[in-house]
Amino acid sequence: MPNRPAALRRCVGDVDRFLGERWARRVHHHRGEDFSDLLSLEQVDRIVATMALRAPAFRLVKQGKTLERASYTRTARVGSRSIGDLIDVGRVYRHFDDGATIVLQGLQRYWEPVTRFCRDLELTLTHPVQANAYITPPVSSGLKVHHDPHDVFALQTHGRKQWVTYEPGATPAARPVLDVELEPGDALYVPKGTPHAARTVEEASIHLTIGVRTTVWRDLARRVLDQALEAADLDEPLPVGFADDPEALAGLLAERLPALARAVAGADPGAAAGAAARRFWSGRTPLLSGQLRELLELDRIDDGARLARRPGSVCELVAANGRLTAVLGDRELRMPAALEPAMRLVAARDSFVVGELAPWLDQAGRLVLARRLVREGLLTVAGG
Repeated sequence: MPNRPAALRRCVGDVDRFLGERWARRVHHHRGEDFSDLLSLEQVDRIVATMALRAPAFRLVKQGKTLERASYTRTARVGSRSIGDLIDVGRVYRHFDDGATIVLQGLQRYWEPVTRFCRDLELTLTHPVQANAYITPPVSSGLKVHHDPHDVFALQTHGRKQWVTYEPGATPAARPVLDVELEPGDALYVPKGTPHAARTVEEASIHLTIGVRTTVWRDLARRVLDQALEAADLDEPLPVGFADDPEALAGLLAERLPALARAVAGADPGAAAGAAARRFWSGRTPLLSGQLRELLELDRIDDGARLARRPGSVCELVAANGRLTAVLGDRELRMPAALEPAMRLVAARDSFVVGELAPWLDQAGRLVLARRLVREGLLTVAGG
């Protein structure tokens, strides 16, 4: 299934130019989009008022400080169990009216438009992403100047908000690198470690913050070092009395460093790279909206059925030791290597007719495979 960077393009405009000039380097401001499909004022109202949120899925911030949770939650019963972190909708709205920002956290987990957008974005970046929303009343600020430990895309969906960004390490009196008012449809990319702050002007504001938790070279280097440490035979205990003479200990350590360096040079980078890739793919859980109907209609799948890749699905194929493994996000299917051509067709296509698998499987085998892939959340019945 070809990669389509639609979400990234909405965030940055020219994708190639952004990746070549801005990614992980510089702030980037992009205009002319429409993000109201992701989170509108009416949708925020629905989430807050009707979805029985529980902390920490939301919090309130005022003048740079998070308010005490007890001031906007209540105790309630669910079945026979008492819970003490349920949203108190009336008090949340009173705090908002008094100048507090409502923060909806982890929206990628439960708000489907944001879920799909984030999946599209992370399949392009191959870095995990998360999403928070900030709903700020007029003439207010949420967090003071701060920097995040991850890259951020700020997407303005409603109202306007004034943003300032600074050079990393800048003093509070420093001149901003960027001072811009975001309008609906604007996007702002802020690399990790970049000091920034935002405030509303005359009207309320809603923006999504998409955080990108990048995997860095240090992560891969740690894997290589772990391999080298295993190979360098460094499990011998330190000499008795080592703490009495750190200088002598340093000399003994220096004698062992060349062997460690040789072990690092001889380590297999492919193992570290493969492990990093597997960690990413295996963390992409299937997006199973509509799966109940798919399961109830499995028996209707026949040779003439057209099956389509589920949006946001993952299918990475690994052939080794006479077996084929299909990595489908957080689950793996192991199958005979003879199924590789059929699975390559499935992985490469947006949709296909079950009968197209005939060169590699008899009719019974085709139906078994097709129904299993629907059951696992990789495929849907087109038009179903």
